[in-house]
Amino acid sequence: MRPLTDTCPKPLLQVRGRPLIVWHINNLVRAGITELVINHAHLGQMIEDTLGDGSQFGANIAYSSEGTALETAGGIAKARHLLGEAPFVAIAGDIFCPHFDFTQVSDVLEENDVWGNPLPAHRRDLAWLYLVKNPPHHPEGDFALESYAIANQGEPRLTFSGIGVYRPELFDAVTPGTAAKLAPILREFAEQRRIGGELFRGDWTDVGTVERLEQLNAPLATQR
Repeated sequence: MRPLTDTCPKPLLQVRGRPLIVWHINNLVRAGITELVINHAHLGQMIEDTLGDGSQFGANIAYSSEGTALETAGGIAKARHLLGEAPFVAIAGDIFCPHFDFTQVSDVLEENDVWGNPLPAHRRDLAWLYLVKNPPHHPEGDFALESYAIANQGEPRLTFSGIGVYRPELFDAVTPGTAAKLAPILREFAEQRRIGGELFRGDWTDVGTVERLEQLNAPLATQR
């Protein structure tokens, strides 16, 4: 995203007159999710200065500054003291997903079996991922989906959207303050059939290039 990100962190890049991260915040608040944690590294103070304490959106925002970028799992592990012990939803700051309904995330990680009995801890899903059809720039996808279970192998392949619900214990092996990628952790527990998921069919864009950002901001008549 350079040169844009030389002076602006990706979550503050604007789509249709609004920063990417503000689209997420508004959708979360609309769904009744108002206690938010934002972790940041590159030009992170700009994010804090822009969003403040969240009151302008009807939210309460806490911040976790990584200093040096710690990757997705490392950033979550560093912020765990702010997240509590309940499952939480995490969203990548550089995606555009304007119509995602966050009311659906509250009960995707089942606590009970089909008969209403509490599931033992070793049988509970540790995460629930929202997948999308593979975009042109990522044709090989990330995972397969088998009856709401994430699989490392299989067809068709789908792409992880950057939206997921996680139990905090998924990150037990990550030492706070160290860098760690999320994908290897997800693949490890997918092998144990402990990662669930579903296909999201709404509008979604990985805003990873200047060209994709320009396309989102083009007049509607020219978008394809």
